[in-house]
Amino acid sequence: MKTVNVFGMPLRTKFITSIAALWMAAQPSVSALAQQHQPLIIAHRGASGYVPEHTAAAVVMAHAMNADFIEQDVVLSRDHVPVVLHDVKLDAVTNVASVFPERKRANGSYYAIDFSFAELQQLTVNERRHASQAGQLFPQRYQGGHPHFTIMSLAEQLSLIKHLNVSRQRNVGVYIEIKAARWHREQQYDVTQAVVKVLKQHQYLTEQPPTAIYLQSFDPEVLRRLQREFHLTMIPLIQLIAHNSWNESPVDYDAMLTAAGLESLRTYAHGVGLWIEHVLEGVDDQQQPQFSRVVENAHAAGLKVHVYTLRRDQLPAGVSSYEQLLQWLQRHGVDGLFTDFPDVRG
Repeated sequence: MKTVNVFGMPLRTKFITSIAALWMAAQPSVSALAQQHQPLIIAHRGASGYVPEHTAAAVVMAHAMNADFIEQDVVLSRDHVPVVLHDVKLDAVTNVASVFPERKRANGSYYAIDFSFAELQQLTVNERRHASQAGQLFPQRYQGGHPHFTIMSLAEQLSLIKHLNVSRQRNVGVYIEIKAARWHREQQYDVTQAVVKVLKQHQYLTEQPPTAIYLQSFDPEVLRRLQREFHLTMIPLIQLIAHNSWNESPVDYDAMLTAAGLESLRTYAHGVGLWIEHVLEGVDDQQQPQFSRVVENAHAAGLKVHVYTLRRDQLPAGVSSYEQLLQWLQRHGVDGLFTDFPDVRG
C-alpha cells in the first residue's frame, strides 16, 4: 500500500493516529470507570429491612427487588436439619417463649438445636428484638406478626429461589453462611457436613449448579475443610472477617486484615467479607470518606471484597445518607455489598 505525505506525515499513519485519538477520547476516564463499577447486591437475610429476616416473605421480596444474591445463615435443628437462622438461639427472632416456655436451658435461652424441625415450624418469626427483649432492635421496621412468617429449612429456601428464578426469568444466587461450626461440634453436631449434604441433594456440587452460589464462614477451618474433605473446588469460598471482640472464632482477625494476612487467605478463599468499619474509617472535615487500605490489599492478593452490613436505619458516623454510602463504596471498588435494603442502588 502506497502512502502519501500530508503536512510531513504519511497519510496512512495520520489516519491511524486520528482513529486512535478518537477512540481514546471516547473511553471513560479511570474515575468514570470507577463510578460505573456495580458491586453485587447481596440481600442480607433477604429483604430484612422490610419484613422479618430469613422468612419466605424476605426471600420473595429480595428476589422481586432483583438482588444478585440472597443470603442464608444456617444452624441445625435437633434432628440435624439445616435451618435458616442467624442465631443458634431463638429468643430474639421468634415467639418460642410463649409456645414452648419450659424448653429453655439453664441460662434462660432457647436454642434451635433443642427443637425438632417440626417444632421449629410451629414458631412465628418476628422482627429482631433487643437482647433485653425490650422492643425491636430497629423500631421503624415491620411492626406486626404473621403466622406465615416461619422458620425455613435450607432446602426450602434453595427450592424457593430456584423456582422464583424460573418464574421471573432471573438468576439470583444463594449466599450461604455456615454458622457456629465449633459450637455445633461441642453439641456433637456437624453443621458443615449437614450443609454439604443438602447442597449435594439440590445439585449444587455439579458443574452446572441450579443457581450461582457462595459459601462463607468466619471460621477458616470450615472453609479449609470444604476444600480438603468435601472437595468443593467449584464453589467460591468467602472468609468473613470479624472484630476480635465478637469471638466468632479463635483466629486473630486483626492479623488477617494485614496485607500479609490477606495474601495468606489465597490458599483456600476466593474473597473476603469485610465489616464496613474495616473499610470506611470515617469522614474528614470536608465530609469526604476516609478509607483504609484493606480493599486495595485484598485486591492485590487476588481476593474479591464483599462488605457487610449496609442499613439505611444504621448509618456509620458522618455519613449523611444511605445513597451516599452506596456511592462511596461503589467508587472505592468493592465487589459486593450485603444490605438489608436490596432495592436501593447507588
